[in-house]
Amino acid sequence: MISKIKTALLVGLTTAGFLAQPALAANYPHKTVKLVTHSSPGGGTDVFLRELIKHLTPITGVTYVVENVRGGAGAKAIAYLAGSPADGSVFYGTTPSYINTSLLSKPDKTYEDLDPVVNLFQDPQIVFVRADSPYKSLKDVVEDAKKRPNQVRVGVSTPGSLDRQVMEQLKAETGTEVTIITHDGGGDVMLSVLNGTSTVGIGEIGELRGQLDAKKIRLITTYTDERLPQFADVPTAKEQGINLVVRKFRGLAGPKGLPRDIVAAWEDAAQKVLQDPKFKAVYEKDALIPSYLNQEQYGKFLAGFAQEQKAFFTKYGITAE
Repeated sequence: MISKIKTALLVGLTTAGFLAQPALAANYPHKTVKLVTHSSPGGGTDVFLRELIKHLTPITGVTYVVENVRGGAGAKAIAYLAGSPADGSVFYGTTPSYINTSLLSKPDKTYEDLDPVVNLFQDPQIVFVRADSPYKSLKDVVEDAKKRPNQVRVGVSTPGSLDRQVMEQLKAETGTEVTIITHDGGGDVMLSVLNGTSTVGIGEIGELRGQLDAKKIRLITTYTDERLPQFADVPTAKEQGINLVVRKFRGLAGPKGLPRDIVAAWEDAAQKVLQDPKFKAVYEKDALIPSYLNQEQYGKFLAGFAQEQKAFFTKYGITAE
């Protein structure tokens, strides 16, 4: 999948006419645009959107606000967007959760009731523990889980999140039983690990940055093909004999029926903000990997991703179809 994204990124940058696209600026129909996330304040998407708008505003001349619409593992936020006007005034911060929640919970409104707009990043998933934890690696966690079934407590974000999914894969791959604790977002997972409710957490660098810098938490594994250059001393799961690689996307979707000129303006703005040196310094520090996809490419990617997820849920007996 990663090669597909990289290929699409290259195609997008070379064929979209990067500098020739219209700008999201004075002609945009709204002075204020709302970006919605299903995660709680401090969660991965919340952090991502709030950082993104700092750098989008000077490029676009538009004011942005972030709204946390929590509940139903993202179903409430999806319904909120589906019922909003398709006029460019409101968008949704997308992650695999909005696909998974749609497939698992079968809410009245699903990801198919929204229009994809653009994808911006891949966000590597990591495993972390409190700084004083005895666990030095994911292998240590697995070995302890084999000795003490269901005694290792792993914090993940929403029930439909990719980190919840990867824990089901881990259990199947290693033959272990652990207790999975779901939360409203990554910020809550971090607090759960810090206060000892969870002994292990799954998350992303951006939502952990403050506690990482304060040395309150420690990374023990990445779910990536290769080690992250920013954290070269942290091994991958594959290096520890555990065949898990996770690819989390971060993009934007909007209400169904978005006008083409509004989508084109966002495609242009997304490419410009990815090139912004100040934003680049932030997202590279947090190990975010730029993966721009325009609307057409993102729609195809999401359709493929949804099919893969359906197959996964069937394989592991999570859903019957």
